[in-house]
Amino acid sequence: MSDDQSPPPSLDDIDARLRKARERSAGPAAKPDGDDDLPRRSLGLAFRIGIELVAAMIIGVGGGLLLDRWLGTTPWGLIGMFFLGAGAGIVNVYRAVTGVGYAPGYRSMRKPEDGPDQ
Repeated sequence: MSDDQSPPPSLDDIDARLRKARERSAGPAAKPDGDDDLPRRSLGLAFRIGIELVAAMIIGVGGGLLLDRWLGTTPWGLIGMFFLGAGAGIVNVYRAVTGVGYAPGYRSMRKPEDGPDQ
C-alpha cells in the first residue's frame, strides 16, 4: 500500500449520490388518478385462474385414463383422478388469489403497508 491514496469521500457526497440513484431507480411515478393498471392485472389474474383450473383437470383426467388403461379398471381411475385434479385446481386457484405458496415458508407476499387482506 502506498501513502498517496486519496481521502475517502465525505458523507454529504455519498448522501447526494444515493439520493440521485434512488430517484433514477424509482422509475415512473404512479398515475395521478390512482390507476395502477388494475384492469390489466385483474384480467391477467382471471386468465391465470382459468388456466390453473383447466390444466389441473386435464392432467387429472389424462392421468386417470392412463391409470385405467394400465390397470384395466375402466371408469374408476378416471373418476378418482378427476376429483383429485379438481381439488388440485381449486388449491392452486386459492394460492394464486391469496398469494400463499410463492414466498419461503408459504407466507403471503403482501407487504404490511399494503393494508389488510380482502
